[in-house]
Amino acid sequence: MDILSISSTTTHTHHHTSPFSPSSPLLPPKFQTTLTFSAKSSSESDIQPNPPRFSSNVRRPKPLKTTTSTTPTKSIPLPTPNPKKTSVNPLRNLVNPPKAHRNPDDLTNKLWLTSRISPPPPPPPPPPLQEAVSVVKETTRKSKVKVSDAKSDTIREFRQEGKIFVGNLPTWIKKNEVAEFFRQFGPIKDVILIKGHEDPERNVGYGFIIYGGATSANSAMKSVEFDGVEFHGRVLTVKLDDGRRLKTRSDDRDRWLAGSDEVEYRSNWHQERESSRNDFRKVLETEPENWQSVVRSFERIKKPSRREFGLMVNYYARRGDAHRAREVFERMRARGIEPTSHVYTSLIHAYAVARDMEEALSCVRKMKVEGIELNIVTYSVVIGGFAKIGNAEAADKWFKEAKGTHETLNAIIYGNIIYAHCQACNMDRAEDLVREMEEEGIDAPIDIYHTMMDGYTNISNEEKCLVVFKRLEECGFTPSIISYGCLINLLTKMGKVTKALEVSKKMESNGIKHNMKTYSMLINGFLKLSDWANAFAIFEDVVKAGLKPDAVLYNNVIRAFCGMGNMDRAIRTVEEMQKQRLRPTSRTFMPIIHRFAKLGEMRRALDIFDMMRRSGCIPNVHTFNALIVGLVEKHQMDKAVAIIDEMLLAGVTPNEHTYTKIMHGYASLGDTGKAFEYFTKMKNEGLELDVFSYQALLKACCKAGRMQSALAVTREMSSKNIPRNTFVYNILIDGWARRGDVWEAADLMQQMKQDGVFPDIHTYTSFINACSKAGDMLRATKTIKEMEAIGVKPNLKTYTTLINGWARAAHPEKALTCFKDMKSSGWKPDKAVYHCLITSLLSRATFTEEYIYSGILSISREMVELGLTVDMGTAVHWSRCLRKIERSGGELTEALQKSFPPAWNSSENLEITNHEDDDNVDDDGDDSDANYSDEDEIEEKESDICGNKPHDRSDDHRLWF
Repeated sequence: MDILSISSTTTHTHHHTSPFSPSSPLLPPKFQTTLTFSAKSSSESDIQPNPPRFSSNVRRPKPLKTTTSTTPTKSIPLPTPNPKKTSVNPLRNLVNPPKAHRNPDDLTNKLWLTSRISPPPPPPPPPPLQEAVSVVKETTRKSKVKVSDAKSDTIREFRQEGKIFVGNLPTWIKKNEVAEFFRQFGPIKDVILIKGHEDPERNVGYGFIIYGGATSANSAMKSVEFDGVEFHGRVLTVKLDDGRRLKTRSDDRDRWLAGSDEVEYRSNWHQERESSRNDFRKVLETEPENWQSVVRSFERIKKPSRREFGLMVNYYARRGDAHRAREVFERMRARGIEPTSHVYTSLIHAYAVARDMEEALSCVRKMKVEGIELNIVTYSVVIGGFAKIGNAEAADKWFKEAKGTHETLNAIIYGNIIYAHCQACNMDRAEDLVREMEEEGIDAPIDIYHTMMDGYTNISNEEKCLVVFKRLEECGFTPSIISYGCLINLLTKMGKVTKALEVSKKMESNGIKHNMKTYSMLINGFLKLSDWANAFAIFEDVVKAGLKPDAVLYNNVIRAFCGMGNMDRAIRTVEEMQKQRLRPTSRTFMPIIHRFAKLGEMRRALDIFDMMRRSGCIPNVHTFNALIVGLVEKHQMDKAVAIIDEMLLAGVTPNEHTYTKIMHGYASLGDTGKAFEYFTKMKNEGLELDVFSYQALLKACCKAGRMQSALAVTREMSSKNIPRNTFVYNILIDGWARRGDVWEAADLMQQMKQDGVFPDIHTYTSFINACSKAGDMLRATKTIKEMEAIGVKPNLKTYTTLINGWARAAHPEKALTCFKDMKSSGWKPDKAVYHCLITSLLSRATFTEEYIYSGILSISREMVELGLTVDMGTAVHWSRCLRKIERSGGELTEALQKSFPPAWNSSENLEITNHEDDDNVDDDGDDSDANYSDEDEIEEKESDICGNKPHDRSDDHRLWF
């Protein structure tokens, strides 16, 4: 059994001496016996599943059937005419083996080197005539046995210790079931099942079991004793492996190395099948982008094997088509082909690319149930899938499991886990993993350097990103387009476009040309700085370089046109995209819709919305939010709410941004009831209530003067652990400022500092507004000095608030001084500043000195030079003030009337003005309660002093870019 087979039935018994000593490595020391050879086993088809092919002209010797001998003999016995058949397990007869004689000739003939160094002794004298016949027969028998021995020795070289053959297995059986049964004899290293073969004459339904550990040989011997056991309705054949399968594979490999790779096809069906398989692999290598050709070539294979199914699953996995990958996988299992670890890994890769990690984990659990071991590639694919969806915690969990399962890891799995932590901005953990990888002796490839640079870009750490780039060069790597692209991306995100241009020039000097991604990064950098000219200059460089603009580049150009207000050119760019057969996306139309909405041209915004639908782009929630932004800014709340109804009809669910923008619209109108209504609707729909939602609600309460309701909102924020930021404090301070309660505003300033929230320019401006409305200009002046001491400089709104405060306090000279300070600080006055200043000076022109007259004249000249024209209400108010100063007109009247609207000179307006003057001017000349429209502009500026508008949710999250 150890060499070819051990037959339990014998017909002729021949005694000969075994060439193996008791210390032979093929058997344990306790099995000392005389082994015999059988020419043909009772189950030769099971033992020899892949027999070697011989030429037809080679004569096969007839080996003799032998059996074990119970008593040693010196002479050759005659054959028995009618041998008795016995059914005894041969291994049980090897427990107490008899002593055997050793034939020195057999050992000498096998040790070729020994036969050359120590030649055999001279032949003995010729035997008598009576023994001549027996000697001739013995010589013939030995020659035949030597041929069989030579053949057996060649096979014996491929015999694997601890490996057994198991025949007559059901074709539906699985590896884990076979391993579970044979594990009772020892630890199993591997299970090989042969369920199908391209040669229909070869047997199927057998397998091999390889035991592992130090007791593998003993485990194999114990399992062989169970030959003939019943297993799932089949009587198994269990024998020691003789190495023939590996010998056949080695011969095939040798023939292939020798240049003979011909395949002997048994029929036209086999030839056509092999040709279609080769065509399929050729299409996969040459035309992977042509999926129709790949599918057609796969369907032409009449009976695909596991290899073809695995290649097809892997092909769909690379495309991210998880549904078709699963379909091919199930088709393979329906044919009775069990998946291997490689096929399962390809399917898991398909789900990972499709970002469906739940299904990927279900495949992993199925592998464990079926007893298929997860290799390093499988763990790497799972970790990479979690890295793509930003779940660093799950990726870390699977990485620890991979470390516990496999002793050594490679650079690919380290690269995936490092990428996961870089995407989650856990750069400390990423650095620890790089250090761990280097300590284990794994050289970091250039991809890990790029991953670390991208991670430092996410946290805007320029210093460490440059350190990694320099280290990349020190380690002998040549920086690629990706290396320079990481640097350009970092610098453009930080607004350092000048440095980014320097990096691009260095890249070009090293012979590396720009691609579309680097050009897009540079254009994005200039767009963030509103530098439209340089953005278009980069686009011209793209055209000069001969690159064909892609959809991303066209989207950036459309953003540039929308930023500079050239909407017609932006629309023509969309049409150019369609001519180039580039499909516009929602990012293409969003800047145009948002720009028209900001400009109040809702009709054109809706036209672009319809154009987007006709182009095949399905509107999403961000598209509808852009329309709502425009309607809210124009205070058209009815139309804004109608957009929500249209969203629901289109199957688009409003999100937090939608309701927050509606709440901001009602807050600007002071409609607290509607704001609370949509706030409650957000709660009922289970949407997230964040600080932006509470900001809108606070703004509505403060605008309506309901400060107690605002305090209740802040208490609810504290109960939900939502911290107050600067914008929340600005809204509250501005609310108390509207009521002129400087004490409450001062308390909020103190509480703000205690909470560790630093006031900004909007906070100080809101507090100055509270002081101005309360008439406490002393505290307002002190606040100006305090903010300048900590490095916060006043802006235009701060100066406007201060000038308005001095005007309210009846100190026009100080208002004029503040106006001069504003101009010296480099701020350009706007219409509201001129209105406050002129009104203040006119109110005191009849009681003050001459310098106020000169101030009015100089300011009026500036307004004329700047082309500023006041509205009719302001002109009427100023005209009444001038009539008190100059009854019959004069220099001041002539100077100020140049800033009046053109309709002022009509006789009708003059009559209306005189009539209003006669009705409204009291005897004491008090006109402080007169109404004029520019007062609304000042009030609007005061409402925006807290700076909430630039920090709405829609602007912070950049929904449309």
